[in-house]
Amino acid sequence: MSETDTVSTRSAWRAVGRSMVRFVALAASGWIHQPRERVGERLAFANGTSAVIYRETVVDTVGHDVPAVLVVEFRLRAVHGWLHWLFRLESILNTPLFVGFPGFASKLWLAHDEHEVYRGIYEWDGAERAVSYAEALSKILALVCVPGSVEFHVLPDHERDAWLSDRKGLPANEYHEPRAWWLVA
Repeated sequence: MSETDTVSTRSAWRAVGRSMVRFVALAASGWIHQPRERVGERLAFANGTSAVIYRETVVDTVGHDVPAVLVVEFRLRAVHGWLHWLFRLESILNTPLFVGFPGFASKLWLAHDEHEVYRGIYEWDGAERAVSYAEALSKILALVCVPGSVEFHVLPDHERDAWLSDRKGLPANEYHEPRAWWLVA
Protein backbone atom coordinates (compact mmCIF):
# COMPACT_ATOMS: atom_id res chain seq x y z
CA MET A 1 0.00 0.00 0.00
CA SER A 2 1.11 3.56 -0.41
CA GLU A 3 0.15 7.02 0.73
CA THR A 4 -3.58 7.05 1.07
CA ASP A 5 -6.44 9.51 0.95
CA THR A 6 -8.70 7.41 3.19
CA VAL A 7 -7.50 9.36 6.23
CA SER A 8 -7.60 13.13 6.29
CA THR A 9 -4.58 15.06 7.45
CA ARG A 10 -6.68 16.53 10.26
CA SER A 11 -7.75 13.12 11.57
CA ALA A 12 -4.15 11.89 11.26
CA TRP A 13 -2.95 14.75 13.50
CA ARG A 14 -5.75 14.02 15.99
CA ALA A 15 -4.67 10.38 16.15
CA VAL A 16 -1.05 11.45 16.70
CA GLY A 17 -2.21 13.82 19.46
CA ARG A 18 -4.01 10.95 21.22
CA SER A 19 -0.85 8.86 20.87
CA MET A 20 1.23 11.58 22.50
CA VAL A 21 -1.17 11.80 25.45
CA ARG A 22 -1.10 8.02 25.91
CA PHE A 23 2.71 8.06 25.57
CA VAL A 24 2.94 10.20 28.71
CA ALA A 25 0.96 7.62 30.70
CA LEU A 26 2.99 4.71 29.29
CA ALA A 27 6.30 6.43 30.00
CA ALA A 28 5.23 7.41 33.52
CA SER A 29 4.29 3.77 34.19
CA GLY A 30 7.66 2.51 32.94
CA TRP A 31 6.10 0.35 30.22
CA ILE A 32 8.23 1.64 27.34
CA HIS A 33 11.59 -0.05 26.81
CA GLN A 34 14.44 0.11 24.33
CA PRO A 35 16.02 -3.38 24.22
CA ARG A 36 19.45 -3.56 22.60
CA GLU A 37 19.67 -7.25 21.62
CA ARG A 38 18.84 -6.67 17.94
CA VAL A 39 20.62 -3.31 17.54
CA GLY A 40 23.36 -3.63 14.93
CA GLU A 41 21.71 -6.56 13.16
CA ARG A 42 21.58 -6.16 9.35
CA LEU A 43 18.40 -7.22 7.56
CA ALA A 44 18.38 -8.00 3.84
CA PHE A 45 15.26 -7.43 1.75
CA ALA A 46 13.92 -9.21 -1.32
CA ASN A 47 14.48 -6.13 -3.49
CA GLY A 48 18.25 -6.48 -2.98
CA THR A 49 18.66 -3.76 -0.34
CA SER A 50 19.67 -4.09 3.30
CA ALA A 51 19.59 -1.97 6.43
CA VAL A 52 20.85 -2.07 10.01
CA ILE A 53 18.58 -1.99 13.05
CA TYR A 54 19.58 1.06 15.09
CA ARG A 55 16.88 1.05 17.77
CA GLU A 56 14.03 -1.01 19.14
CA THR A 57 11.02 0.26 21.06
CA VAL A 58 8.71 -2.06 23.01
CA VAL A 59 5.58 -1.43 25.06
CA ASP A 60 4.99 -4.07 27.74
CA THR A 61 1.26 -3.58 28.17
CA VAL A 62 0.08 -4.91 24.84
CA GLY A 63 -1.21 -8.45 24.54
CA HIS A 64 -1.03 -10.18 21.21
CA ASP A 65 -4.51 -11.56 20.68
CA VAL A 66 -4.29 -11.07 16.92
CA PRO A 67 -0.67 -10.26 16.03
CA ALA A 68 0.21 -8.44 12.83
CA VAL A 69 3.44 -7.25 11.30
CA LEU A 70 3.59 -3.82 9.70
CA VAL A 71 6.51 -2.80 7.51
CA VAL A 72 6.79 0.88 6.57
CA GLU A 73 9.26 2.52 4.19
CA PHE A 74 9.91 6.15 3.32
CA ARG A 75 12.59 8.39 1.86
CA LEU A 76 13.18 11.72 3.52
CA ARG A 77 13.46 14.84 1.40
CA ALA A 78 16.92 16.49 1.39
CA VAL A 79 18.49 14.03 3.85
CA HIS A 80 21.85 12.83 2.52
CA GLY A 81 25.32 12.15 3.90
CA TRP A 82 25.83 13.06 7.56
CA LEU A 83 22.20 14.22 7.82
CA HIS A 84 21.24 10.52 8.07
CA TRP A 85 23.20 10.34 11.33
CA LEU A 86 21.41 13.45 12.56
CA PHE A 87 17.99 12.03 11.60
CA ARG A 88 18.69 8.78 13.48
CA LEU A 89 19.71 10.79 16.54
CA GLU A 90 16.62 13.03 16.31
CA SER A 91 14.23 10.16 15.57
CA ILE A 92 13.98 9.24 19.26
CA LEU A 93 11.82 12.36 19.56
CA ASN A 94 9.30 10.70 17.23
CA THR A 95 8.52 7.94 19.74
CA PRO A 96 5.46 9.71 21.25
CA LEU A 97 3.97 9.93 17.76
CA PHE A 98 3.40 6.17 17.50
CA VAL A 99 3.82 4.40 20.86
CA GLY A 100 0.42 5.49 22.10
CA PHE A 101 -1.53 4.19 19.11
CA PRO A 102 -3.93 1.40 20.11
CA GLY A 103 -2.38 -2.01 19.57
CA PHE A 104 1.26 -0.90 19.23
CA ALA A 105 3.58 -3.60 20.60
CA SER A 106 7.06 -3.00 19.16
CA LYS A 107 9.12 -1.33 16.46
CA LEU A 108 12.50 -2.08 14.93
CA TRP A 109 14.00 1.15 13.58
CA LEU A 110 16.14 0.56 10.49
CA ALA A 111 18.78 2.94 9.20
CA HIS A 112 18.59 4.00 5.55
CA ASP A 113 19.39 1.42 2.91
CA GLU A 114 21.50 1.77 -0.24
CA HIS A 115 18.82 4.01 -1.78
CA GLU A 116 18.43 6.23 1.32
CA VAL A 117 15.13 4.55 2.20
CA TYR A 118 14.24 4.06 5.86
CA ARG A 119 12.09 1.22 7.17
CA GLY A 120 10.29 0.41 10.37
CA ILE A 121 9.19 -3.11 11.23
CA TYR A 122 6.39 -3.13 13.78
CA GLU A 123 4.31 -5.64 15.66
CA TRP A 124 0.69 -4.75 16.37
CA ASP A 125 -2.22 -6.33 18.11
CA GLY A 126 -4.61 -6.40 15.17
CA ALA A 127 -4.05 -5.81 11.47
CA GLU A 128 -6.82 -3.18 11.37
CA ARG A 129 -5.03 -1.19 14.05
CA ALA A 130 -1.78 -1.46 12.10
CA VAL A 131 -3.50 -0.15 8.97
CA SER A 132 -5.10 2.74 10.91
CA TYR A 133 -1.70 3.74 12.25
CA ALA A 134 0.01 3.37 8.85
CA GLU A 135 -2.62 5.50 7.12
CA ALA A 136 -2.20 8.26 9.71
CA LEU A 137 1.59 7.96 9.56
CA SER A 138 1.51 8.22 5.76
CA LYS A 139 -0.24 11.60 5.98
CA ILE A 140 2.29 12.95 8.48
CA LEU A 141 5.37 11.53 6.73
CA ALA A 142 4.22 12.91 3.37
CA LEU A 143 5.08 16.36 4.70
CA VAL A 144 8.81 15.55 4.94
CA CYS A 145 9.28 12.75 2.42
CA VAL A 146 9.92 12.42 -1.27
CA PRO A 147 6.46 12.31 -2.89
CA GLY A 148 5.27 8.75 -3.40
CA SER A 149 7.97 7.22 -1.21
CA VAL A 150 5.81 6.38 1.81
CA GLU A 151 4.56 2.80 1.60
CA PHE A 152 3.40 0.15 4.01
CA HIS A 153 2.62 -3.54 4.01
CA VAL A 154 0.63 -5.41 6.69
CA LEU A 155 0.97 -9.12 7.37
CA PRO A 156 -2.05 -10.24 9.43
CA ASP A 157 -1.66 -13.12 11.88
CA HIS A 158 2.15 -12.86 12.03
CA GLU A 159 4.39 -12.23 15.04
CA ARG A 160 7.34 -10.03 14.16
CA ASP A 161 10.20 -12.17 15.48
CA ALA A 162 8.75 -15.40 14.05
CA TRP A 163 8.25 -13.71 10.67
CA LEU A 164 11.83 -12.40 10.70
CA SER A 165 13.31 -15.79 11.53
CA ASP A 166 11.06 -18.06 9.42
CA ARG A 167 11.47 -17.14 5.79
CA LYS A 168 11.70 -20.72 4.50
CA GLY A 169 7.97 -20.93 3.88
CA LEU A 170 7.90 -18.00 1.45
CA PRO A 171 7.36 -18.65 -2.26
CA ALA A 172 10.68 -18.69 -4.15
CA ASN A 173 9.37 -16.22 -6.74
CA GLU A 174 9.07 -13.51 -4.08
CA TYR A 175 12.84 -13.34 -3.56
CA HIS A 176 14.63 -10.58 -5.48
CA GLU A 177 11.40 -8.98 -6.59
CA PRO A 178 11.88 -5.20 -6.98
CA ARG A 179 8.46 -4.42 -5.49
CA ALA A 180 8.96 -6.78 -2.54
CA TRP A 181 10.73 -4.03 -0.59
CA TRP A 182 8.98 -5.19 2.61
CA LEU A 183 9.96 -8.86 2.39
CA VAL A 184 12.96 -9.84 4.52
CA ALA A 185 15.13 -12.21 2.48
